[in-house]
Amino acid sequence: MPTDHPHEACGIFAIYAPGQQAARLTFFALYALQHRGQESAGIVTGEGGVAHIHKGLGLVAQVFTEENLHPLRGAMAIGHTRYSTTGAPRLRNSQPYLIETALGPLGVAHNGNLTNAPALRRELLQRGFGLTSSTDSEVITAMLAGTPGATWEERLPVLMEQAEGAYSLVLLTRDAVYAVRDPWGFRPLCIGRLNGAGWVTASESCALATIGAEFVREVLPGEIVRLDAAGLTAWQGVAPRRPALCVFEYIYFARPDSLLEGRSVHRVRRHLGARLAEEHPVAADMVMGVPDSATAHAIGYANAAGIPFGEGLIKNRYIGRTFIQPDDRLRRMGVAIKFNPLPDSLHGKRVVLVDDSIVRGNTSGPLVALLRQAGASEVHMRVASPPIRFPCFMGVDMAAQEELIAARLEVGEIARRLGLDSLGYLSLEGLREAVGGDKEGHCQACFCGDYPVPVGGETCKEAFERR
Repeated sequence: MPTDHPHEACGIFAIYAPGQQAARLTFFALYALQHRGQESAGIVTGEGGVAHIHKGLGLVAQVFTEENLHPLRGAMAIGHTRYSTTGAPRLRNSQPYLIETALGPLGVAHNGNLTNAPALRRELLQRGFGLTSSTDSEVITAMLAGTPGATWEERLPVLMEQAEGAYSLVLLTRDAVYAVRDPWGFRPLCIGRLNGAGWVTASESCALATIGAEFVREVLPGEIVRLDAAGLTAWQGVAPRRPALCVFEYIYFARPDSLLEGRSVHRVRRHLGARLAEEHPVAADMVMGVPDSATAHAIGYANAAGIPFGEGLIKNRYIGRTFIQPDDRLRRMGVAIKFNPLPDSLHGKRVVLVDDSIVRGNTSGPLVALLRQAGASEVHMRVASPPIRFPCFMGVDMAAQEELIAARLEVGEIARRLGLDSLGYLSLEGLREAVGGDKEGHCQACFCGDYPVPVGGETCKEAFERR
C-alpha cells in the first residue's frame, strides 16, 4: 500500500499437529498473513527435543523453497512474517528467535511493541546478557531464558508482569508450543482446531481458513495457551487490563475475510464507509476506493450515498509496496508505477475518492493528480478514519508526530495541499459507533493521544541502532 497508510504490525502462527507436516502448514499460514509484514519471514519446528530453523529477508514465497522446508521436521512449529516496528529491516532482526536454555530449545515470535523495551534491555545488559539484534523481541526471548522457574508455566507470568505495551507471542519449546497475549489485547490472536487432532494459533482467522482449520475463539487478554500432546490448555497469566485492541485492525490492517471480536472485518469497513457518507455527503457522479484496502469502505459510502460505485484506478499488484522506498521522490514515482487511472471512467466525472487513512499525505497528492490528469472534473476525498495526530508506540509504524500531516495542518489546509475540492474525515464518534465499541473498548491513541499505557521518548523504530 502507499505510504499514506500506517504500516503493518507482524503476523505470527503456531501449530501442534501430530502426524502433520507442521512446516508446510506454517508456510501456507504465513502466506495468508503476508499482508501484515513483507520484510522477512521465518519458521522454527520441533521434533524430539531438537529445534530446526530457517528465516530470511523477503516475502514468504521468496524465503522458503521445497529444499529449505524439507529439513524443518516435526509436528509443531511457529512462524513469523515481519514488518519492523523496533529494529531496522536486517537479517539479524528477523524472527523467530531460537536459543538454547536450561529448559531446552526456545523459539519466540512476537507481534507488537514493548513501551518499556529500552529499560528492559539495559537491565539485561547489566546482568551480563549478550544481545545480537536491536529488537524488543530479542529482549523478550532473553528475559524468558533468564527468568527463574522450573517450567515455562512459571516463567511466562513473570515476563507478563514486567513487560509493558503490546505483545502477542508464540513460543516453541521442547514439548509444546505456547501463545501469549498481553493483558490489554493490543494485537489480535486467535485459536483454531485442525482436523480434530491438531491445534493452531494465528494473528488472524484468515490464516486458519487457508490451512483448513476451524476457528474456535480468540486468545483472551492476559491469557496463556499451551498446545501439546494433551491438546489445548489455557489459563490466565495476568489479570486483563483496560481493553485496547488496536482500532486500525478494523480500519486497515486485518484482511477483510478475518473475524475480530466476533465481527466481520469486511462488514465493519462497510459500516465505516456508510457512516462517512452520512457525516460528509457531497454531490458526485462516482465513488471509488483506493485499491485495495479502501474498497469495502467505498462500497459502504456509495450504498449509503446512493452514488454509483466504480473503478478509477487499476493497481499493479506485482509492484513492491511503495513504503519500502525511504525517499519521497521515489515514493511519488512509486505511486505512478503502482496505479494507472481509467480515463474512460473518470473523464468529466465528479469523483469521491475514499481512503482508509492519511498519514503523511505524500502519496495522496499524487493519486489526486492522477485522477485529474485522467479527466476528473472534481475530486473529493473521504477518509474512513479520524485525522491521525499522534504516533503509535504499540507496534504500528505510523511516523513521528512531526511527520503526521494532520498534526501540522487543519483539514482545509490538507485539502489544499493535496489538490482536493473537499476533504472529509470520519469523526471519532462515528468510528466508535461503526466498530461497535465504547470509548474504552479499543486503542484510539493515534487519533486522540489517550495512550492505554505510559509511553516515553525512548521508544522509536531504530532506537537501539542509534545507541
